[in-house]
Amino acid sequence: MDSSSIITQVTRDDGFLDTFSTSEKGTTAVVTPNGKKTRSRNLFGSILCCFRNTNNNSNNNNYAPINCQLQVPLENGSPRTSDKYLLPPVRQQDINKKCVVIDLDETLVHSSFKPINNADFVVPVEIDGTVHQVYVLKRPHVDEFLQHMGKHFECVLFTASLAKYADPVADLLDKWNVFRCRLFRESCVFHRGNYVKDLSRLGRDLNKVVIIDNSPASYIFHPENAVAVSSWFDEMNDTELLDLIPFFERLEQADSVYNILRTFAESASSTSPS
Repeated sequence: MDSSSIITQVTRDDGFLDTFSTSEKGTTAVVTPNGKKTRSRNLFGSILCCFRNTNNNSNNNNYAPINCQLQVPLENGSPRTSDKYLLPPVRQQDINKKCVVIDLDETLVHSSFKPINNADFVVPVEIDGTVHQVYVLKRPHVDEFLQHMGKHFECVLFTASLAKYADPVADLLDKWNVFRCRLFRESCVFHRGNYVKDLSRLGRDLNKVVIIDNSPASYIFHPENAVAVSSWFDEMNDTELLDLIPFFERLEQADSVYNILRTFAESASSTSPS
């Protein structure tokens, strides 16, 4: 297995590292709430993974990520309706909160198999019997962003990367148990060469669901629910996560996410250069 196939990420020129069709690069512009543009991308990797719970010793057990990969009970040979979804029922403390699905790579962190001197984490990943070191940089203000989001929303980590990489990164990144569940590549829908995060499979009211992602391909089924962020690699003056906090403070109070997201998209489109 190619070591790069465990991580789904973009290259610095906004093209996907794609093992399916390396000659094709997506270029669909998507306007972010702060007026920036990002580009669509193709996804890569052929190894499926699962999502699982983590052993976290934090005292905040009410918010510890749980095992979402449950054995599906059957009724008359078919899954029960409540068991067809990726997420378990909403926890008591999250009732009436909106669900925010958050991407990992190039949204919250940037990872590399090449050594990075100022890496925040170094995660060992075993591939075909060989241990590789993955060097991880945290996006500026990610700690403040996650702490704020965890207080006001039901947060779910959803990445197209493999669990063997993303799960230990999330353990180190999420010191506050912000993520109620973690979903990995196996939970994506493979559609036209892309791993798509199908929000309709979450088991949540889509009027109250938002996805934060740097890849338009990831939310192609539900673009109206998306908050697009630019791909981050190593720019330490980046403030995009910090800038999103006031936006989500407003969105938290809305009855439906759609009007807020539509207003921001229209405003950004009118002020952003073509």
